[in-house]
Amino acid sequence: MEKLRKAAGYLSARFDVIPETAIVLGSGLGGFADEIENKKVVSYSEIPGFSSTTVLGHAGKMICGDVGGKPVLCLSGRNHFYEGHSMKDTAFYVRVLKLLGVKNLVITNASGGINGGFRQGDLMIITDHIKFFDDSPLRGENYGELGPRFNDMSAAYSPDLIALAKKAAEKENIDIKEGVYAFMPGPSFETPAEIKMLGILGADAVGMSTVPEVITAAHCSLSVLGISCITNMAAGISKEKLSHDDVKKTADENADKIKRLIRRTLSLI
Repeated sequence: MEKLRKAAGYLSARFDVIPETAIVLGSGLGGFADEIENKKVVSYSEIPGFSSTTVLGHAGKMICGDVGGKPVLCLSGRNHFYEGHSMKDTAFYVRVLKLLGVKNLVITNASGGINGGFRQGDLMIITDHIKFFDDSPLRGENYGELGPRFNDMSAAYSPDLIALAKKAAEKENIDIKEGVYAFMPGPSFETPAEIKMLGILGADAVGMSTVPEVITAAHCSLSVLGISCITNMAAGISKEKLSHDDVKKTADENADKIKRLIRRTLSLI
């Protein structure tokens, strides 16, 4: 808690006003940060307890400003479990946001499509997730002032925010998908057999982030909206070899659509 309070205190001193809504930009989605006006920028390396990002497409900056006249706190990039961080450390920022007074968390990612009705470049609202392996960002001492020892996960993705995102997609004439996101540890992409298994279990997309943060957000009683950009079809669904360069390329190609959806959604929150 001392580390969390130190980080929150540092950011409170740097930003005049802390918005109620924060957004996390995933792989290749950092271009949305260019939409922010009246911005103040802090590098993760400057924030006590934060780690610098190492993955291409993750700038490692926290930005406070306005989008369409709405105040927003933007995290451009994130740390991942596969980089060697613990799940608790990957979700560290979520607890800091809670201490700052943030109430809504819009969290984005690039993911591989499993659902046969999806196509490369689609956007998917996350309605639920699947997590397999046993580590958890909540493992260890519970911080009672942030949330209970055993927290509910039945509505980890806010139905109210999902409804707003669907309304925003309609207004922007964006064909939006909905589905279940499966979390895998990475950094290797999944095998065709693993993708087949995930599909049988009900997953529509798969990725290497987001879930530890959402678990922590649910513990902290933050309202979460998850949006995935389907940057590729997963192994076995597509016969193409997978690469991070292609993931970033597809995200870049769909940047305008992502920006429009996020901008409109923020205007409705």
